Amino acid sequence: MITNFFVMITSQTSIQEILYQLGIQPENPAYSTGQEWAKLGNRIKKTIYSPINDEPIATVELATAQDYEVVIQKAQEAFKVWQKVPAPKRGEIVRQIGEKLRAYKEPLGKLVTYEMGKILQEGLGEVQEMIDICDFAVGLSRQLYGLTMHSERPMHRMYEQWHPLGVVGIISAFNFPVAVWSWNAMIAAVCGDVCVWKPSEKTPLTAIACQHIVAKVLRENNLPEGIFSLILGDASVGELISNDPRVPLVSATGSTRMGKKVAEAVAKRLGKTILELGGNNAIIITENANLELAIRAVVFGAVGTAGQRCTTTRRLIVNEKVYEEVKNRLLKIYPTLPIGNPLDSKTLVGPLIDKDAVRMFQQALQKVQQEGGKLLVGGEVLEGKGNYVKPAIVEAENHYEMVQEETFAPILYLIKYQGSVENAIAIQNDVKQGLSSAIFTTNLLEAETFLSCAGSDCGIANVNIGTSGAEIGGAFGGEKETGGGRESGSDAWKAYMRRQTNTINYSTELPLAQGIKFDF
Repeated sequence: MITNFFVMITSQTSIQEILYQLGIQPENPAYSTGQEWAKLGNRIKKTIYSPINDEPIATVELATAQDYEVVIQKAQEAFKVWQKVPAPKRGEIVRQIGEKLRAYKEPLGKLVTYEMGKILQEGLGEVQEMIDICDFAVGLSRQLYGLTMHSERPMHRMYEQWHPLGVVGIISAFNFPVAVWSWNAMIAAVCGDVCVWKPSEKTPLTAIACQHIVAKVLRENNLPEGIFSLILGDASVGELISNDPRVPLVSATGSTRMGKKVAEAVAKRLGKTILELGGNNAIIITENANLELAIRAVVFGAVGTAGQRCTTTRRLIVNEKVYEEVKNRLLKIYPTLPIGNPLDSKTLVGPLIDKDAVRMFQQALQKVQQEGGKLLVGGEVLEGKGNYVKPAIVEAENHYEMVQEETFAPILYLIKYQGSVENAIAIQNDVKQGLSSAIFTTNLLEAETFLSCAGSDCGIANVNIGTSGAEIGGAFGGEKETGGGRESGSDAWKAYMRRQTNTINYSTELPLAQGIKFDF
């Protein structure tokens, strides 16, 4: 398990030392119920490889249906205790988790990079995001407000209050292996819920490390097992969570295809969902844009995390008057992008998650060119160990089938528009997804049009910043096939609680609402 000392780590610290500090064993069991871990058994085993160099990191067991039952029962037992803990006291536990994350930020960030492949600055940034949401949740624990309403009946008081839901199922994706869990788990925790986390089977080791951290906090506070639970497995475990009426809320992050299955299963039992699904995000560059700002935002948005963010910039919609300049500047930058080991501070583009992702990258480029797209730069698969590709730019039309789909890889579709900003907005909105969007302009009328009810139809709409890099203070999520869910900041906490309206009669009469008379 995690050592008790404050972690000190340098860039020279070996991966094996980091694994040891974070409690990652050569073989890791299938689940944990807060403080207790399963014993290694005869379950199916999966070896986790680093996308950086194809080297094995560790082995994990995949949970069975019987394992799932143990986890759910422990979570239910923990909820009976946790829901009665005052919300500010629950916030104190989350505060301690945030402090532990600060202590382990360096090794955990490095493990995120080694297991997932994003550059080290992004790995560290992901852990910082966890710390930030802990801070946010601590404050929230004293602000779970309900309203007081005036009753039409004399000597009556009406108000509403919010109660915990129960067990929250969290299904997370590989590209943000720890941050998205924390968005859900820390908010749910201060709301009085308990969490069962199924991480991506591609990145379970960072989840195990996080579970060790929160388990240590639970032990130090003599809290019951199951407040934070972890279960490792494939899609079958996600199906168990989705179909389980003991899990009133399921928060799922991933592809639209996966999200539709989760939504259908949960809806059949009238449960609640928070869905954070695909994005097909666009940046509009008008003739009035500051191109220095725009180009920087486009490059980071398109190639950051090797194009494996749900908020990655996938379409660039450029006014015809500045189109050639924008294209030429990007064509000069792309060949110079440092591609390689993401643990190297000079690297800007790390690997894709696995060989399947590389194949999807190749197939998407092949298909869009068959549709009429013109590959301008990049697209090659680099030889040697790891899953490295050269980010690509393709001149295309928005109606192409591949442009309409989300490819989780660094492909930027370059689209020209003519005329007014309304034409650009129409192109941007003409996809099935609706997560993030951005416009670059110094024209107030264009900016306000983009943000108006007739403007961007996305859950996130930015002016003069890119599509990625959302802060935790705002609610995160999107519309259409992105799922409609909201996580993290603002009043997203309400999704993790149930609303109750209360009326108190402090008179000796029994008047009815709407003036109804019922005497006998």
